[in-house]
Amino acid sequence: MENKLTKKYGLLTAICMVVGTVIGSGIFFRNETILAAIGGRMWIGVAAWTLGGLIALSAAYVFAVLATKYEKTGGLLDYSDALIGKGYGYIFGWFLVTIFFPALTGILAWVSARFTVILFGWDANPMFSGHTYVFALLYLIAIYVLNLLSPKLAGKFQVSTTFLKIIPLVAMGIIGTIVGLSNGTTVANLSSDYVTTQTGNPFLVALVATVFAYLGWETAMTMNAEIKNSKRNLPIALTVGLLIVITIYVMYFVGVFSAAPVEEIAGGEGVLAAFVNVFTNVGGTVLFVFIVISCLGTLNGLVMGGQRALYSLAVRSKSKVLGQVDESTNAPHNAGRFIYLISCYMDACLCSKLYGMVWRFFL
Repeated sequence: MENKLTKKYGLLTAICMVVGTVIGSGIFFRNETILAAIGGRMWIGVAAWTLGGLIALSAAYVFAVLATKYEKTGGLLDYSDALIGKGYGYIFGWFLVTIFFPALTGILAWVSARFTVILFGWDANPMFSGHTYVFALLYLIAIYVLNLLSPKLAGKFQVSTTFLKIIPLVAMGIIGTIVGLSNGTTVANLSSDYVTTQTGNPFLVALVATVFAYLGWETAMTMNAEIKNSKRNLPIALTVGLLIVITIYVMYFVGVFSAAPVEEIAGGEGVLAAFVNVFTNVGGTVLFVFIVISCLGTLNGLVMGGQRALYSLAVRSKSKVLGQVDESTNAPHNAGRFIYLISCYMDACLCSKLYGMVWRFFL
C-alpha cells in the first residue's frame, strides 16, 4: 500500500470542481426569492448576482494566493495553519470532516432523491416520503462506491455533470432573453408595478439570496495534492471557475426575468412556469432531470472533498489506518468509508422537518 496521493487531475477537472460544486439546486429557484423582493427592477437583481459573485471571488483570491505558496496534502488545513496556526487548522479540519462535508453531502443526497421522486410522481409528499429516503441512501452509496473504486472515473463524472448542469442555465439565459424581448415580456416586466410583500432593503434581500448560491468553491482546495501543477492550476481554476459561474448566474437571471410575467415568477413555482413558457411542457420535465444531474454533480464533488479532508488530517496525525491509500486505485479508502458512515448518520438525522430548514439555509 502506498500512502501518498498522486497527481491525476488536470486543470479542466479542477475548474469543473469549482463550477460543479457551486452550482447545485438552489440556483434553479433562488430567483423566485429575488424577484419577490425586487419586482420589475431587473438591474437590482443583476447587481446582486454580480456583487455576490465578486464577494466569493475576493475570498477565493486569498486562497489562490496561498495556493501559489503551498502544495501540501491539506489544502484548506495548510492555509489555515499559515494564516492562524496549527491548532486552529487541526480544529478546523475536524469541523470539515465531522460536520461540514457530511452534512452537505447528506443534504445533496436528499435533495437529489426529492427531485427524483417529483420527476416520476411517486409520492404526494416527496419531502419526507419513504421513496426519498431510499433514493437518498442509494445515491450516497453509488457516489461513494464510484469514488472508492475509480477516482479518475469520479473526476470524469464531475466534468460531465458540470457541462450537463449548465445546459439549462445557459439555454434559459439565451433563449429566455430572446423570447422575452420578442414577445414584449421583458419590457412589460421592466415597467411592472408589482408590489413586493417582503420587508427590508430589496438589494440586501437579493444579495443575501445570492451569497449562499456561490458556496462550494472551497471544496476544490482539498484536491490540491492531486491536481497537476497545483501552484499554477488551482489559482486558475478558482478564478476562471467563479467567473464562469458569475456569468452563467447573471445570464440565467436575465433569462428567467424575461421568460414570464414577474408576478408569476415571484410565486412558489415561478421558475417552473418560466421553463414551460419558453420550452413548452416538456421543458418543465426536463428541468427536473437537469436538477437531479446538477445535485448529483455537487454531491460527487463534496464526496471527493470530504475524503481528502479526512486523509489530510490522518497524514498530519500519522494515522496508518485513515491515512492509507489503496495501491490500485490511489484512493483513501478508509477515510472514504469513515466519511460515508458519518454522512449516512447525518442523512438519517436531517431527514426530518428540521432537514428542510437546513436545506433552505445552505441551498
